[in-house]
Amino acid sequence: MRPSRRAVITTATAAAVSATSTASTASAAQRRGHVRTGFERLAHDGYALLDGQKAGIVTNPTGITRDARHIVDVMHADDRVELTAVFGPEHGFRGTAQAGGSEGRYDDPATGLPVYDTYLKSGRPLADVFTASGVDTVVFDIQDVGARFYTYIWTLYDCMEAARIAGKRFVVLDRPNPVTGRAALGPVLHREFATFVGRQPIAQAHGMTVAELARLFNGEFLTDPVPLRTVTMSGWRRSEFYDASGLPWVPPSPNMPTPETALVYSGTCLFEGTNLSEGRGTTRPFELLGAEGVDRRWAAAANELALPGVRFREAYFAPTFSKFQGKTIGGVQVHVHDRAAFDPVRTGIALLVTAKQVWSGFAWRPDNWIDKLTGSARVRTMIDAGAGTEEVVAGWQEDLAAFRRTRRAYLLYR
Repeated sequence: MRPSRRAVITTATAAAVSATSTASTASAAQRRGHVRTGFERLAHDGYALLDGQKAGIVTNPTGITRDARHIVDVMHADDRVELTAVFGPEHGFRGTAQAGGSEGRYDDPATGLPVYDTYLKSGRPLADVFTASGVDTVVFDIQDVGARFYTYIWTLYDCMEAARIAGKRFVVLDRPNPVTGRAALGPVLHREFATFVGRQPIAQAHGMTVAELARLFNGEFLTDPVPLRTVTMSGWRRSEFYDASGLPWVPPSPNMPTPETALVYSGTCLFEGTNLSEGRGTTRPFELLGAEGVDRRWAAAANELALPGVRFREAYFAPTFSKFQGKTIGGVQVHVHDRAAFDPVRTGIALLVTAKQVWSGFAWRPDNWIDKLTGSARVRTMIDAGAGTEEVVAGWQEDLAAFRRTRRAYLLYR
């Protein structure tokens, strides 16, 4: 990673608790549930950042207020802001499409606003969409889950690039990283493996918010920067998980039902690159993994590794769609018991290694999709050569250290 070009620079309940501990506990209680999102701060300020601008917003069902109203409905009803268009990503603005789908171009029945489809558009074609919409400023507000291959951050990247081409301002309204922003983890993408599940060289678990990512994209990856403004949150700390925010959780996509799903996703999504089920079609996607012929030996092998913060249970399930639809298959359920110690990427690698060891039917997807997910051929080839978990993890540490250094200049929160 080259150096940055434009880096901007419960209240205590026991009488025996010490005064220091009591103060710390009270402080935590005051913080809990008091995160204000970027949208809340924008609205509280009377939308001053959008004054005199025709605004269009890139959003989906996660763009809500803390009382669960959609921000498009709120903005449309507010005379202080001129919202003239909505741009829908994968799954659509109102969330009616499954993975790999979108809603197309239509007029929103609730507001009458034109909704434009951004899915799988980038560069000049997407810039033409922004131009045709007539907006002056493109606003982005979508809940991310913290993984490089979750496509909304690349929708952000593509929209920033297209806004630059079209001569539009760009505003990012921030939301929490649900799995904290403590650290970046996992392999860094190699550019020759770039796809919509990874446009640029960032870590598999990036440990950033969308506003921080926007700053990184603008400073490191765009050919020329877009006129960018970010509206930060108040009350969010990098060490906090989503349940500390007090904000309602809306599934950002159909197979991301809970923050607990997001916690494991950056590791277990790697099973999309194999012939095993990653739990789609169950009530616990990415927590349940398995295939026909897998038995209790997999959970036993994974538990023998004594990975921090996680245990594995022998599990049997029948997906209602996707791989092994309607068939009862065997595998594991991932149980995180200490989320602060849990490393999702290391865990994902360990599960790949042990699955290959105990199940003779293990295979990668024929298109080597695993390479797109991990960002290079290294993980696949090392596992095929018999490497263990620690050896595979050691293989990306140099790239990861370089990304962490670059990332540091763009962080907005402590």
